[in-house]
Amino acid sequence: MSKSAILGSVALVTGANRGIGRAITEALLERGADKVYAAARKPATLADLRERHGDRVVPLELDVTDAAQVRAAAESAGDVEVLINNAGVAVGGDLADDAILEAARTEMEVNYFAPLHLLQRFAPILESSGGGAVVNVASVAGLSNFPFFPTYSASKAAAHSLTQAARALLVDQNIAVHGVYPGPVDTDMSKDIEMDKATPQDVANAILNGIEAGVPDIFPDAFAEGFGQQFQASPKASEEQLAAMVALA
Repeated sequence: MSKSAILGSVALVTGANRGIGRAITEALLERGADKVYAAARKPATLADLRERHGDRVVPLELDVTDAAQVRAAAESAGDVEVLINNAGVAVGGDLADDAILEAARTEMEVNYFAPLHLLQRFAPILESSGGGAVVNVASVAGLSNFPFFPTYSASKAAAHSLTQAARALLVDQNIAVHGVYPGPVDTDMSKDIEMDKATPQDVANAILNGIEAGVPDIFPDAFAEGFGQQFQASPKASEEQLAAMVALA
C-alpha cells in the first residue's frame, strides 16, 4: 500500500483494547485513518478511545474464536480496507504436561484459525473496494520454534504459513498481505519474560511504516530485526541457537 492508503482509510483491528492492538488503533487515527473498527471481546474496554476520537472509533464486540461474531463483524463492517489480525494468546506449558494439548488447541484457535476465518470473510470486502491490505501479527517465534513456548511457536508458524499463502492468492485482487514478526514487546502477554522489550507504540508505528512502504515481512523492533536477519541467513543456525538456550537453562 502507498502512504496515502492509511490516510483516509477504514481499518479493523482485532484485540484493539490493549497492548499492540490498542497502539495500532491509536497510530492509525494519528495518521489520518477515517475510521477504525476497534474489535474486542468487551467493547466497554474501548470507551476511552471512543470518547477521545468520537465517531472515528467504532467499538465492535468480537471474540475472534466465535464464528457467528466473525460473520456479524463482516456484515457490520462492510467498508473495511485494512484488516489487522492482531488478537493473540500464549497459554504455554511443558510438553510433558497433560494440559499442553488444550493449551495448543486454544493457541491455534486464536492465533491461526481466527485470522483464517477473518481473512475468508473480509477478503471479498477488500476486493469489492478495489483492494486493500491484510496484516497478520505473528511472531519471531513463528519463524523458528522457541522451545520454552513450543505450542505458541507452532501456532504462530501456522499464521506465518497462512500469510505466505494469502499473499500469493490475493495479489490479483490488489490485496497486499503483510506478516509482522515482533520480538518481546512490553504487554501483558510478556510480563513474565525478563529481557529488553519494545514498547507497543514503537511496534505499532513500525508496522504502519511497513504497510505504507509495501514491506511484505515486517520486523518491528530491534530484537526482531536481528533475529530476522539471522533466520534469513541460516534457519538451521537459528534453530540451534534456540536449542542451546534450553541447555543453558
